[in-house]
Amino acid sequence: MAHTAGAQLAPAGPRRGTAVGRDADGGRVVLDDLSKSIIEQLQQDGRRSYAAIGKAVGLSEAAVRQRVQRLIDVGAMQIVAVTDPMTLGFPRQSMVGVRASGNLERVADILAGMDQIDYVVITAGSFDLLIEVVCENDDQLLEILSQVRAIPSVTATETFVYLKLRKQTYTWGTR
Repeated sequence: MAHTAGAQLAPAGPRRGTAVGRDADGGRVVLDDLSKSIIEQLQQDGRRSYAAIGKAVGLSEAAVRQRVQRLIDVGAMQIVAVTDPMTLGFPRQSMVGVRASGNLERVADILAGMDQIDYVVITAGSFDLLIEVVCENDDQLLEILSQVRAIPSVTATETFVYLKLRKQTYTWGTR
């Protein structure tokens, strides 16, 4: 996808020549088509070189490097290594539904501060929060659950132990 001279971006989108902008409220990150293409390239292969990405999207290596840095700086994306916990000695993975009373954001912050918890989200539905833990064994899982249940606002938990991971992707693309 090559950049065409004179292409117009929506007023709420990024300024011409920028990788990313904010919507009219200054909240949601708005990406131009080139930035979306760069993200899609990296989702396919996070180790793809800037030169290869540039060739695919019609930009120079330096322009891709600048856009990637800007996307990282505004929090639109991260570049990380995704590991397989099973191969690294963490065979026990679980999602834990948490019911809590009071300030859910405070409870979420406490949970997010625990090194053993990898994922924290405030939800609507049967649970107030969902957390994900990756453990070495059931004893470690029990210890983490005890710590979670000891938080004063936590009223109940329900643990969903992963038996087998069938699909996990990070390729939902861009809008």
